[in-house]
Amino acid sequence: MCRSIKTLRPPMMPSVEDEDIRAAALQYVRKVSGFHHPAAHNQAVFEEAVAAVAAATQRLLDGLEVRGAAKP
Repeated sequence: MCRSIKTLRPPMMPSVEDEDIRAAALQYVRKVSGFHHPAAHNQAVFEEAVAAVAAATQRLLDGLEVRGAAKP
């Protein structure tokens, strides 16, 4: 379904920029909802979904441990 979403964190890269996480979340919500730009009456729920996906993505990336990677 989301084949074009790029990998945010290659295995040995320790961090990802917030704007990259938000861009990936936005791309995901657009793909799932089917809307590139939601109508005004859907804007709030659309933005809430982007924020929720971005937060979940940040938690995931923060929690991952990569063997052999240098600890910050």
